[in-house]
Formats: sequence, structure tokens, C-alpha cells
Amino acid sequence: MTDSVSSQHARQRAEAEVVSPHLPSGYTAEPIASNTDGPNNSQSPSDPTSPPEPQDSLRLQGGDIHREIFKIGARAKLGQRAATFSAPNIRRSSTFQPRDHIPASEQRAPGGFRRQFVQQQRRLNIATAPVTRDFVSFLALYGSFAGEDLGESEEESVAPSEDEEDAHPTESRPLLGRRKSTRRPIRPGDAGTTKSFFTLLKAFIGTGIMFLPKAFNNGGILFSSVTLITVSLLSALSFHLLLQCRRRHGGGYGEIGAAIGGRRLRALILTSITLSQIGFVCSGMIFIAQNLRSFFNAVTPGSSFVLDTKGLIAIQLVVLIPLALIRDISRLGPAALLADIFIFIGLFYIWYYDISTLATSGIHPTVQLFNPDAFTLTIGSAIFTFEGIGLILPIQSSMAEPNKFPRLLYIVMVIITIIFTSVGALCYATFGDKTRVEIISNYPQTSKLVNSVQFLYSIAVLVGTPVQLFPATRIIETSAFGDRASGKKSWATKWKKNAFRTSITGLCGLISIVGASDLDKFVALIGAFACVPLVYIYPAFLHFKGVARSPWVRAGDVVLCVIGTIAMVYSTAVTLSTWIRG
Repeated sequence: MTDSVSSQHARQRAEAEVVSPHLPSGYTAEPIASNTDGPNNSQSPSDPTSPPEPQDSLRLQGGDIHREIFKIGARAKLGQRAATFSAPNIRRSSTFQPRDHIPASEQRAPGGFRRQFVQQQRRLNIATAPVTRDFVSFLALYGSFAGEDLGESEEESVAPSEDEEDAHPTESRPLLGRRKSTRRPIRPGDAGTTKSFFTLLKAFIGTGIMFLPKAFNNGGILFSSVTLITVSLLSALSFHLLLQCRRRHGGGYGEIGAAIGGRRLRALILTSITLSQIGFVCSGMIFIAQNLRSFFNAVTPGSSFVLDTKGLIAIQLVVLIPLALIRDISRLGPAALLADIFIFIGLFYIWYYDISTLATSGIHPTVQLFNPDAFTLTIGSAIFTFEGIGLILPIQSSMAEPNKFPRLLYIVMVIITIIFTSVGALCYATFGDKTRVEIISNYPQTSKLVNSVQFLYSIAVLVGTPVQLFPATRIIETSAFGDRASGKKSWATKWKKNAFRTSITGLCGLISIVGASDLDKFVALIGAFACVPLVYIYPAFLHFKGVARSPWVRAGDVVLCVIGTIAMVYSTAVTLSTWIRG
């Protein structure tokens, strides 16, 4: 320890010898320097031969900028013991003052007021920072969807290229290498249990909950309730398997796949994520169009609304395409926050109306326990609703104590299962076989409150659509342009990306127009084909190859893989055949 301190002090002296000739004389960063022009700090007239007292370097023009350079010489003049500390603590004049309080004498120095203001604002922001950081951090989870780094950084770092490193240095060679985009630094998690709890709730409760009443109509109230509970249990098991794989191998969903199954498996996982997110976006666009059509018909009863569902889908592109060009997902914060507020307003109204109607009128006479004609659609819709695996890993990474995440996840799964089952069962019990896909259209269309909820919910889904599209866009964009291509310095690259994002959004519009005829079947198809592999097949396969050692555990992984494969193939085939038959 003594040797290291001595060597550090010697290095500081050597640095001071190099720097000091280039600094103006009479100024220093030592704490004994004068900061004022008062008589006590001026040179004594009775001793004209004494050297002038050094002035604080902050009195120089731009003193804040080059302060650290003067500190090099100040540290070298301290003793070895004092040099082991960053600086003597002379600012705390009172035990009641903050540790970073700046005395009045230093505030009178050039730039002193500004430093005091900045530090004061930093202390005041402690109370307000968590409020703004909570929701922005939730949006940041989509920037690391499924644990992948999907954020597009516009920042650049200086790094020489391979050609520049190999080339012989000449006078024409630039001192700085070419700039390249960098990945975002990995930050340690700081979220508490309460914050993570509400983040998980926001991750699972989305637009999929509005499709559950029609799913209960397709499967029957008893079968659909059992299906939801079963899907919830299997999803929780799959989440547990994925977390175990993450504990062993680290990284995001795709990186776990690459570590265990190679690059092809990673590409397959990212492809499924892309398909599922595009499916969510398309189903949301159809839901918006059908809901808005019902809204306009309700508020203009005397006139027939000209635009049909396909026309309203096309109009949505006018809003979605500009939002899809946004690179920084945190800028979508206000829109996504507004969407969450509107969604919860709609849920509370649904609960209020259904419970009051059932209390006065009872269960609708057409309610069935099991519907043998369309029960397979319920399976796909239930899986679609519970598909939140993409945010499981980033939420765990954001926690200060990740070991508490599994227990928290199971608690949230129980709560959302109760919420999902109650919404689906109450709506179906209230309306019976009259239950529509756009469930809000079942409520009294003459009510201004219903019209308001209908419109606000449509806007909520619309402004939340770019957030759902962001992971799919970034995955495809990275595959097409590479992860280092940035449009900050190249207008050609930027406009190529803009055209690409416009094309992806337009493709979603075309798919929505095709699937607009049967939204419930479209949702079931997305759940069966795109979500089943992500939730049930891939986690079990990864756990089987990369973690499981016990024969019983490996057998359980195989069983879950087989169940997932059968559910995917059977539900997809039956849904397609039902759709084709009409």
C-alpha cells in the first residue's frame, strides 16, 4: 500500500512538471488560494519584497473549463498522505450545511453562482427524478426488448478503422480515427420491488385484454376460464425456465439462444419476436378501425358513415408513419403514458357496467359453458393476451435485487390472470352471443360516456402502436443495414432507413386490411403461430440443452416442447380452416 501511494505521488509530480510551464503564473487550484479582492487577501504593503499571494484559477477566463489542469499541480504539492485523498474537505463550514455546499467566498468567484445553482438543482431534482424516470424506463424496456439492445444510438465514439491502424502514420493522416456508432452502456439495475411490480403490470395489460370477451364467446365461459388459467400456469413455467437459462448463460433472449443453440437459433427467436410484434400492431390497427367506425356511427346516427374499416386503416398510416420514424423511443413517452391511462379508464368502465347489469338483469340466457364450434380460437387468443415474454428479461435487469424477480413475477401472474378472467367472463355473461370483437360497441351507444370511452380507447391503442412496432422495426433494420449504420452523418443512410420504416408501417397496414374481416380469427392466428414458439417451445428447448441435468427435468422440458408444438400446429391449422370456410 505504501509503495503504491509513493508511486502515485511520484507520477503526480511528474505530471505537474509537464503541465506547470504551460500555465499562467500566479494562479493555482490549492485551497489556500485567494478568491476575493478584499484587504485581507491582498499583498501586505508593509512587506513589498514578499511574493504575491497566488490567486484562485477560477478567477481566470474560462476557469471552470481548465480547473482540472490546475488541480494536477495542486495535488503534486500536497504531502503523500494528503495526496491519497481527492481534495481536502474545507467547504463544510457547518454540520447543517449540505456536503456539496459552496461557501459565499467561492460563490463570488467567476462562475461561482452557476456552480451553486447547478448543485442546488441537483438536490431539488432528487424528489422529482423518480417520477419522470419510471415511465421513461418502461419505454426503455422496449429499447432492450427480450433483453436485446435494440436502441439506436446517435452518439459516436472515436475509433480507428482497421485500415488506419495498419497504415503507416503520415502528415496527411487524421489524428482522430473514423467515428462509429456505439452500443449503450450497460447500467446496473436500480428499480425497487414496487416499481418493478407496476412495470410488470403495464407490460402485460395492453390491447389484448379487449379481445378476451369474444374469446369467451368462442369457447364458452367455463372452457375459456380453464384455458386462461392453464395458459397462465404454462406461461409462468416458461418464464421460470427462461430465467434459469439467463442465470446460467446471461444476455438477452436471442443471446441465450446463440449461446446454447448457435446463430441460427438466435435468428429464429428474433424472427418470432418480429412476427409477434407485427401481429400485435396489425390487430391493434384493425381494432382501432372497427372501434372508430362504431363511434362515428353512434355520434352521427342520422347519416351513414362513408369510410369503412379498410379506409380507416389507411388513414391511421398518416399518423403512424411519422411516429415510426422516431429513433429515440423515450420520445414516445407522453403518447404511451396517455395510452395506458385511457386503457385503464376503459377497464374500470367495463367492470362497473357489467357488474351493475348482472346485479339487475342476471346472466344472459345464451351463455354456454363450452362452445364446440370455435373453441380453438380461444386458445390462440389466450396465448396472445399472456404474451409478455419480451419484457421479462429487461425488467429483471432493471431491478436492484434481481433475485426477488421470480417471486414478484408469480404474484403479477396471479393478479393479471384474475383481471383477464374477470373481464372476459363478465362481458360474456352480460352480452352472451351478442358479444362483439370491439367489446365497447356492446355498451349503450347513446351514452356520451360510452362514446368518450370508445374514442379515447381507440386513440390509446393508436398512440401505443409505434411502441409495439419499435422492436420489430429495429430487428429488421439491424439485419438489413447492420448495427453500426447511423444516419447522423450520412443523409443517404438516414433516408434509406426512413423509407424502410415507412415500408414496414405500410406493410402492417396491408396485412391489417387483409385480416380486417375477422379480427378474432386474426388474433387467434397470431397467438397460435407467432406467440406459442416464443412462450412455450423456445424456453423449454433452451432449458433442455443448456441447463437441465436431471432426467425428470429434461423429460418435463420435452413434454412442454411437445405440448407447445401440438398447440401451435393444431390451433394454426384449425384457425386457418375456420377462416377460409368463413
